[in-house]
Amino acid sequence: MKTLKADIYKTIVVKVGTTTLVHENGKLNIAGMERLVRVISNIKNSGKNVVLVTSGAVGTGAGRLGIKGKSDIRIKQALAAVGQGILMQFYEKLFLEYGINVAQILLTKDDLENGVRRQNAFNTLTTLFEFDVVPIVNENDTIAVEEIVYGDNDTLAAVVATLIDADLLVLLSDVDGLYTLPPHEPGAEKIPYVKEITPEIEAIAEGTYSNLGTGGMQSKVKAAKIATEAGIAMAIIGGENPTDIYNILEGTNCGTFFEPKSKACTSKKNVI
Repeated sequence: MKTLKADIYKTIVVKVGTTTLVHENGKLNIAGMERLVRVISNIKNSGKNVVLVTSGAVGTGAGRLGIKGKSDIRIKQALAAVGQGILMQFYEKLFLEYGINVAQILLTKDDLENGVRRQNAFNTLTTLFEFDVVPIVNENDTIAVEEIVYGDNDTLAAVVATLIDADLLVLLSDVDGLYTLPPHEPGAEKIPYVKEITPEIEAIAEGTYSNLGTGGMQSKVKAAKIATEAGIAMAIIGGENPTDIYNILEGTNCGTFFEPKSKACTSKKNVI
């Protein structure tokens, strides 16, 4: 099994899903957020660039307002407006405990496909790196409509990773990797290493949605395809154990690791 050297990971994108951030009752999982922030802060202090792509705005807003069940787009956008502020308040407080400054960036699909907006997003992210800031990215759910929405932050994280020419994308999930069957079923086995995303791998990932999140394993494999084709390594690990990111940086495989294609075979991501 191939192991990559940690020193190649200079720029890292970490995506965390709603199920890691929010309890089933809609309240923030503060202990989970603290573990994640501690790990990211330590990685940042080691001299690496880190972007955090976070979900959870709608779920947090629903928890604060006591709204349960499925909602229409109008209500979801209002919940996102409430929840995003709460999320950022907690993130800023937690990161400042470790001396790390953060910045909020809200994006839509249109922002990352439009030439001028895409360039501006790239400029902002890279300038924040110069200021030693951790950008916290989320989809702009308050204004997004079907035509300009990604719909899941796994894809958004992969697109952001390609935009800034990242070296590693880590998806924190309620499932600690890709399994041959849904993990709760008898005979399910974790797939620790994916050399190539084949139709068989894509088929395995279908139909694994959570109650709180908007994606599932299917969206994570889609993100892996975007990232690895751009020469970016990707890993899926359990959100309860963000310290597993250290193992990946040290060259130890955990969760499910997706091997990237050679950077030499891909186009330059930061040429927009």
